[in-house]
Amino acid sequence: MDLFDVLTMIGGLSLFLFGMNTMGSYLEKAAGKSLKMLLSKLTTRKILGFLTGLGVTAIIQSSSATTVMVVGFVNSGLLSLKQAINVIMGANVGTTVTAWILSLTGLEGTDLFVRLLKPSSFTPVLALIGIILIMAGKSERKKDIGTILLGFAVLMFGMETMSGAVAGLKEVPEFQNILVMFSNPILGVAAGAVLTGIIQSSSASVGILQALSATGQVTFGAAIPIIMGQNIGTTVTALLSSVGTNKNARRTAVVHLMFNVIGTVVWLVAFCAVNRVVQFGFVSQAIDPLGIAIVHTAFNVLCTALLFPFAGLLEKLVCKLIPDAETPDTIQILDERLIATPSVAIARCVEVAGSMAQISMDAMRTACGTLKAFDPKTAQAIREIEEEVDQYEDMLGTYLVKLSAMDLSAGDSRQTAKVLHLISDFERISDHAVNVLESAEEMANKGLSFSAAAKKELDVLLAAVMEIMELALAAFLENDVTRATAVEPLEEVVDTLKEQLRSRHILRLQRGECTIELGFVWSDLLTDLERVADHCSNIAGCVIEMSHDSMDIHGRLDSVRAGSPGFLKAYDAYAQKYAIM
Repeated sequence: MDLFDVLTMIGGLSLFLFGMNTMGSYLEKAAGKSLKMLLSKLTTRKILGFLTGLGVTAIIQSSSATTVMVVGFVNSGLLSLKQAINVIMGANVGTTVTAWILSLTGLEGTDLFVRLLKPSSFTPVLALIGIILIMAGKSERKKDIGTILLGFAVLMFGMETMSGAVAGLKEVPEFQNILVMFSNPILGVAAGAVLTGIIQSSSASVGILQALSATGQVTFGAAIPIIMGQNIGTTVTALLSSVGTNKNARRTAVVHLMFNVIGTVVWLVAFCAVNRVVQFGFVSQAIDPLGIAIVHTAFNVLCTALLFPFAGLLEKLVCKLIPDAETPDTIQILDERLIATPSVAIARCVEVAGSMAQISMDAMRTACGTLKAFDPKTAQAIREIEEEVDQYEDMLGTYLVKLSAMDLSAGDSRQTAKVLHLISDFERISDHAVNVLESAEEMANKGLSFSAAAKKELDVLLAAVMEIMELALAAFLENDVTRATAVEPLEEVVDTLKEQLRSRHILRLQRGECTIELGFVWSDLLTDLERVADHCSNIAGCVIEMSHDSMDIHGRLDSVRAGSPGFLKAYDAYAQKYAIM
């Protein structure tokens, strides 16, 4: 093996790592909806959590990425430690898929079917399709698929280049001596752990081992400890990501480590003990890429079989290692670790925005109640809620701005813009809740009261506003276009009611049935309630626009108002329902 072989090996390794990184990143991006669907099914059921971890990791081709996501979920309070353990076990099995794909490089034979399965036969075709999709594809999805195909082709080309470059190592005595040294179980485990810890990908390190197996000098005895060590090394990513998290998130990362350490210790000791008695003949035989894939899968399946029934004991162990602190943990509602997986982070933002919306709407309902019975404790609670909503807006706004800087798909980008647009409407509704409260407070402090006719009219307007808030909230939380469509005609009715109530108040002033001081309070109330309806209209318009993959909210609302039969029918129904007698 000369200098040029070394340079070829370095180039092949670089292409291999680049292809794996590119393919994994774009698989994660393209699988956004699948990730949301799979992760939404996380429950306390052990088998479902295991299958979810397996499925997600098989899709994105990285147990490290899955575990980092899980750490973020636990840190955000979305997952319990018990749920996380099951997902991590599934992720360890799911990561073995990559090794099976890479094992195709070791296929030998002249049969047509075997030749077609060899990467050198089909990856050029995949690369051609990929580059055509990237250059000629008009939709972002086609370009993403093209990048995945091209990344896979580069990955496999790099793998074959590495294998070809290292083939000459079989003639190098020093290389053979190193492999003999790694036959020592402890050194083999350490080598696998260090290599994987450096590149932070067990899939990549297993691929490198598969490439080295092309020399014919890597034996089963050397490969088995290295593969076990690689599973330990892959935990480095999760351990690093857990720095600065709460105790349960740190425990989750330690679970990943302990799962692989315990599995390695138990099965390595068992293997060495049985081998000493039985003397396995295959231990000294050369292993090929397929054999490495089999060992990798067998080890992870055996670890899961060993520890799956004892998940509860594993949980108790990490709780002993990381005990409860005297001060309670703080939950990060939005964990920045999730930004690495934008589709999951956006789904989390929508959930948090939903909580913000509910709090804001509740504040408005409570504030309207103070118009009939003012209570200082309720007033203080409403002001505290308004401050909480402001914190939600700052937190979500900052998080979404960071998220928007990522390489988002068109759908994720629109969803980000949607939530950014809506949180200001939710915040303004809570501001108007405080304004309504202040009007009620002023009337209570000054001993003012509306006339019976004014109270009756206000009740009609309040009922309309309560309904429009319920419609807008349900439309957002459930992404319900039907309810969103019902908001706009009701908003028009609220506008009409406001003008009617303003005109009737002027008549009462002229007849001396109301004071100017009450008139100012009345005017402020009408303005606040009408603006709440406007914000509900914005929320509904945003939901409708997203269903059309657009963000032209005002244009869409104008088209809805442009006299469509459905709009006119709904408007007439609401006008009759909230008619002032």
